[in-house]
Amino acid sequence: MSDFQMFVLALISQKGGPGKTTLALNLAVAAAERGLTAVIIDLDPQANAANWKDRRKAEHPAVVSAPPSRLRQTLQAAAEHGADFIIIDSPGKADNTSIIASSFADLVYVPVEPHMSNLETLPGVRVLLQATQDKSPPAFVILNKLHPSARTQAETLKRMIGDAYPLPVCPHHLSYLDIYATTQDNGQSVLDTDPKGRAASEIRHIYNFTVSQSNKLVPSHERKRA
Repeated sequence: MSDFQMFVLALISQKGGPGKTTLALNLAVAAAERGLTAVIIDLDPQANAANWKDRRKAEHPAVVSAPPSRLRQTLQAAAEHGADFIIIDSPGKADNTSIIASSFADLVYVPVEPHMSNLETLPGVRVLLQATQDKSPPAFVILNKLHPSARTQAETLKRMIGDAYPLPVCPHHLSYLDIYATTQDNGQSVLDTDPKGRAASEIRHIYNFTVSQSNKLVPSHERKRA
């Protein structure tokens, strides 16, 4: 039996293509790398995560395609099979699906690219989160496709977004690196292909930040000591 409680992370946005699936795949591999039973629930009709799994030779993580109307049952099945770390990959421009995904989540990430057309969707995302029936889970913006050498500018941009928009910004981000796209073409992750590279480091930083947001990903014996 797992020593962890099941943790659910939802990835949502109001635009297509900001990096939800890239983040989902790589974070799931990072969780599996730490010994967790990781599952991606792919709610997107395009099934990009499920197609990636079809190309993947490694057993983990598991990927399950499901319609939003079956999300509760899919989560229950994952729990019964011992899942520790679940990522819900929702489609862009699907408000109802985002609300459903968020209502089951312990934490929500909102990937955005550093363009005004992406940033202007953030107030609407906040409204979606407030529309969840039982709770408004904690949520963070995650910047994607920042220039690899723009470290100072990246930190300035994070502060500006945090001041101007209604959602906090994750202190870590994804750079515009080819490896994020090329690894998906053959069912790999950046952790598989270049485990000591920059992209792998970015994913591990975001994974560690995710863990820091919930004691569900701390073994139960350590929670008791805390």
